[in-house]
Amino acid sequence: MGKERSGSEFKDFATPLPNEPVFQKNVNSAFIRTNLEAYLREHNYETAVIIGLTTDYCVSTSARMAGNLSFSTYVVSDATATFGRISYDGNYHHAEDIHQLALVSLHEMFATVLTTNKLIDLL
Repeated sequence: MGKERSGSEFKDFATPLPNEPVFQKNVNSAFIRTNLEAYLREHNYETAVIIGLTTDYCVSTSARMAGNLSFSTYVVSDATATFGRISYDGNYHHAEDIHQLALVSLHEMFATVLTTNKLIDLL
């Protein structure tokens, strides 16, 4: 999320191109305290494609906001993931269960959930 956090450095394969914009975020949503929305609108982008970690936190929050801001929003199911967690009652919930539930709660309400291959087919 932010530069002050260890592990937020770009991996070699994902290093931005010289003129590629980078939007540093410090909260779950990519739209809060960033100029992402302004950049998208300035360039007349009407679509947001959301990938990354974690499905139930940052991905979900960013997708909901993108949808609420009237962007056509896509969440790529096989380019997002989450972690297993222990819930408030002490029960363990597997990562895939949490991932799927987060996707179900987004699909057709805030975003269209699809696979990478389906997204490529739309291009």
